[in-house]
Amino acid sequence: MEAETSWTHYPYNYVPEAETYSEPSDDETKDQTFSMDTLLPDDLLERILSFLPIASIFRAGTVCKRWNEIVSSRRFLWNFSSNNNNSASQRPWYFMFTSTDDPSGYAYDPVIKKWYTFDLPCIETSNWFVASSCGLVCFMDNDCRNKIYVSNPITKQWRRLIEPPGHRSTDYTALSTSMNRAKQSYSVSVVKSKQVQGNFFQWELSIHLYSSETMTWTTSLTDVLTGWRGGDESVIIDNVLYFLIYSTGGNSDHRHGLIASNLSSTSSLMSSFIPMPCSLTCGRLMNLKERLVVVGGIGKHDRPDIIKGIGIWMPQRYFQGFGELDDVFASSGSDDVVYIQSYGSPALLTFDMKLKCWKWSQKCPVSKKFPLQLFTGFCFEPRLEIAP
Repeated sequence: MEAETSWTHYPYNYVPEAETYSEPSDDETKDQTFSMDTLLPDDLLERILSFLPIASIFRAGTVCKRWNEIVSSRRFLWNFSSNNNNSASQRPWYFMFTSTDDPSGYAYDPVIKKWYTFDLPCIETSNWFVASSCGLVCFMDNDCRNKIYVSNPITKQWRRLIEPPGHRSTDYTALSTSMNRAKQSYSVSVVKSKQVQGNFFQWELSIHLYSSETMTWTTSLTDVLTGWRGGDESVIIDNVLYFLIYSTGGNSDHRHGLIASNLSSTSSLMSSFIPMPCSLTCGRLMNLKERLVVVGGIGKHDRPDIIKGIGIWMPQRYFQGFGELDDVFASSGSDDVVYIQSYGSPALLTFDMKLKCWKWSQKCPVSKKFPLQLFTGFCFEPRLEIAP
């Protein structure tokens, strides 16, 4: 049976007539041009935008009026937080001061490994006290220590707190803050330590707490320590205030100690004394996912003020330090990340508590201008939904 397929024969000189083409008029172009996002309903577009890195959210808001309204809405801010709360897509940023005279600096995003020029609200100089929790950053001046601000450095929203009670003139002050995301409330703690006049071994210590729910300060505890003084390091974890104390001599076998003060009770401070694992320098306390972590320089046996390495401790667990250092350093941490920075260099080292690995960050765009220039910094969680 012959195939039914047939062929059409064209003469050798046959050329099919070409379709005519002309440049479209402006009116026709306007009719044919459209944006793909106009096909998407608001809830779907909102869902897509919520997977962007936080730095891209601000750029997305400049695309058009519709996108700006979406990324500025309260619902989007909370959905963005929900998408990123339990993932590695958003990790703590590190802000590095680049001058001792003003609070200018750069913020490092470890997800895309990029530094941003960044301005902080409220703070006037880089030597202010800084504490952070869940997107909020608290600042306190280093002179009178009566200016206290709570802010979101990403949205630039801020609030100044009323002056805390107690002595204005203190020898040592420790600042800490804790954010309750469920209640959208926060607390601020100020631990003041002042030497008893004429007695170097005795120090007055007081704890002052601020509640955003009542917008008031309360003095939760006052005590006199013998052979110990307060310092400038504290952290709040699960309603317990931890702060470092330092030996002033006497019969103590320890140079440093840790106080764990339950904010719901008024028991004696020294009844909750915890000795440090070894002699430390530059000791720092951190709240990493509601776990207390201590970071400090491990002093040499014969010269405890000289650092031979850096150690990271958790209750019941020790993480070995690294390297050989003879300099002081700053450290700060949140989530599962610990940042470590030498005061004499803009280099930034990170330690991942989950992966247990060290990594250097991308090089900061600032360079050292003179030999005695100092660099400090702190870390914070970049969040859009948190307001002071």
